[in-house]
Amino acid sequence: MKAFTREAVNEKYTPAAFTGGIKAGIPIAVGYLPIAIAFGLLAQSAGVPNYITALMSLLIFAGASQFVGINLLVLGATNWEIILTTFILNLRHFLMTASISRRVKAGTSKQWLALLAFGVTDETFTVASLRKEQQLEPKFIFGLNLLAFSAWNVGTWLGIFLGAGLPEIVQSSMGIALYAMFIGLIVPSTRESKTVLIISLMAVTVNSLLYWLPVFKGLSAGWAIIISTVIASTAGALFCKDGED
Repeated sequence: MKAFTREAVNEKYTPAAFTGGIKAGIPIAVGYLPIAIAFGLLAQSAGVPNYITALMSLLIFAGASQFVGINLLVLGATNWEIILTTFILNLRHFLMTASISRRVKAGTSKQWLALLAFGVTDETFTVASLRKEQQLEPKFIFGLNLLAFSAWNVGTWLGIFLGAGLPEIVQSSMGIALYAMFIGLIVPSTRESKTVLIISLMAVTVNSLLYWLPVFKGLSAGWAIIISTVIASTAGALFCKDGED
């Protein structure tokens, strides 16, 4: 068995793997920039402090959760409602990171695995999963994640600065853009998948009932979103068959 020496580590974590990850992440970075700019703009228009917006991209690094978090802040949701909602949205990351960890080169330290897990997104997971290698170099995944992470944070700052320079009337009118973005994301998916359509309609129905029925009058908007999300996703998992599109 090869001793765990500096030479072995250098052989295992080659610079070529890191640059390969950077190159593989370029298309992701190009796609992330405009979305991150939109996030920064929307956060600015919603009145979220700049440092909060920047920290969300730095520490959360999950586009869907960040957009939902902004929406919940606008609705006046509590901190725990926001945390629980984003946790539910990010549950898929457990599956993605578990899958990727099985393909990372044997002997990779837990510290490395934790660092790699933080940077996994839907897009970086897809790119890493489609690699032909049976075992992935940790530095390849690190390079892939690092470029995506950098693009997202740079885009967020650009959005913050661009939003600050817009006229007040334009900033105030951008509030509708948040809802337009969610509609723009969900409509194409519902056209392609009957399952997504059913789950979306179920979530809308449950949320509407929680809003309109007098018995739920005291329920906050944050909890209404959490409950409707859990009910719709659970029902979809139980009753919608795999490949039913």
